[in-house]
Amino acid sequence: MAENLNVMTEQMDDIPVLLAQGKRIGIPELLDRQFIPHGNWQGTSFGWTALIWLGHILSEGDHRLNQVEAWVEKRPHTLGQSTGQNVRASEWSDDRLGIMLDELADAEKWKAFETELNRRTLRVYDLRPNRVRVDSTTASGYWTVTENGLFQYGYSKDHRPDLPQLKVMMSALDPMGMPVATQVVSGERADDKLYIPAIKQVRASLGEHGLLYVGDCKMAALGIRTFIQNGQDYYLCPLSEVQLAKETLESCLRPVWDEIQALTPIERVNTEGLSEQIAEGYEKNISLSAEIDNKTITWTERWLIVHSFQFMHAAQAGLHKRLEKAQIELLELNKHKQGKRQFEDAAGMQVAANNILKRHRVAGLLKLNILDDSTERDIRAYGDRPARTEIEHALTLLAEIDEQAVQEAERWLGWRVYVTNHPQDVLPLEKAVLAYREEYLVEHGFGRLKGKPLSLSPMYLQSDERATGLIHLLSIGLRILTLIDYQARKCLADLNEKLSGIYAGNPKRATAHPTAEAMLQAFKGIYLSVVTIGEQVLYHVTPLSEVQTKILFLLGFPTSIYTQLVDNFSKPISKMTEP
Repeated sequence: MAENLNVMTEQMDDIPVLLAQGKRIGIPELLDRQFIPHGNWQGTSFGWTALIWLGHILSEGDHRLNQVEAWVEKRPHTLGQSTGQNVRASEWSDDRLGIMLDELADAEKWKAFETELNRRTLRVYDLRPNRVRVDSTTASGYWTVTENGLFQYGYSKDHRPDLPQLKVMMSALDPMGMPVATQVVSGERADDKLYIPAIKQVRASLGEHGLLYVGDCKMAALGIRTFIQNGQDYYLCPLSEVQLAKETLESCLRPVWDEIQALTPIERVNTEGLSEQIAEGYEKNISLSAEIDNKTITWTERWLIVHSFQFMHAAQAGLHKRLEKAQIELLELNKHKQGKRQFEDAAGMQVAANNILKRHRVAGLLKLNILDDSTERDIRAYGDRPARTEIEHALTLLAEIDEQAVQEAERWLGWRVYVTNHPQDVLPLEKAVLAYREEYLVEHGFGRLKGKPLSLSPMYLQSDERATGLIHLLSIGLRILTLIDYQARKCLADLNEKLSGIYAGNPKRATAHPTAEAMLQAFKGIYLSVVTIGEQVLYHVTPLSEVQTKILFLLGFPTSIYTQLVDNFSKPISKMTEP
């Protein structure tokens, strides 16, 4: 009897949840509708192959193509029962997945897929989009730079200017942070040229007008603001120092400094549920006119002049740190060291000191005084050398903080001017500032995209097409994570409850804003055991804990996504044909 006994164990973990979430928004169906690979594609459909691969990426935090086949081979029952497909591990070979990435790189097919997926998601979750956040990030790697290729040197947001990079422009739907349009461009492209194509893609995909587009100061270029206004949409973004002359900013701040202009407090509810003031400001209207499509349009723009306390404190700390570093470097100019060039005149030392001030951006904030203590020294004749007089140079540099100048500089710190064309009755000053402050939503998405669980960086692909296809695929994975966040948090808010038991080492800690990563981690350690005794097959799944059952309830999934295999075969049956 023992010889006829065989036990096989599969690690289910969070796979049923991830696949159920992908099925809910129709990922396999919509991919199959838009992407039709060449005639040699056999077996599991394109869409189901992609979703199972996404299950691997999200569960393992690894996008490498050569890791998927072995992973699938260890989970035939879990994947087969969760998807309804006849899963054969050989269909997830790296060659086959490479073909998939080539297909996903097709720009027109991808736009059509994103459009369908967006509209399906809005319908399934009954979403009413009104705000879109647009931003970009870069991904660096050890790639080969080719002429007109995707991988190019450019301004690196990863602080690796020595590495080639590509750029990802993403438009995300607030308040979820869910991507609705993803564009992959070469790494040297400037951001300000990418906003209009991104907004065009969002408009075509969502089929909506009257949306508020939120972006950083690069979106504040007049041409972009004109384009948004002309398209019957709204914008909210800060003006940069280049776009806002110091004289113009001073004209906005002078009434405040002269105590003529009153400021409105801006408050936010903190993590403890208490209201705290984070900023203050006022607004004024500006009339704008600009040319677009051979016509002139005119509109009223609101300028929001805001003093952020956090921004101010951070800027003050930065200023004093720069002053400290500048003083240390200036002090070094006085020290005599072996091999160090000595200044022979005050003019040379002054130039060196000015360069230090400029580098640390503290010019005009330190009073410099150079003392010349040079002396003459008589040298006696020696051999063929006649007696002579030499000058021993001794320059001393004194640097003192100009307190009045520093106070004047600090008066400017923490002020920003935001511009918007949104009506005040819908987006008053306080709501506008808080809306922009939620910029971390898209940044959080970039963090997920480039770190775990999506792990875009490092990327091991060298092909432009496959790199583009991979980013498109990972953006679908990012949607899955953001929708898990959204569904759980919305359900908790409706129930006025918090979720506990998802933090390792602190089971009593509760939160109303659980992350998808923390909830999925709670499913680690669930196993499916397949016991074969002769011609009979028995199934057993690790019993779900109270926390796991609660999470499934919040996400709207039945516990049967785990137990269905056991439920369907609760009685001994004839041995199944192995997939």
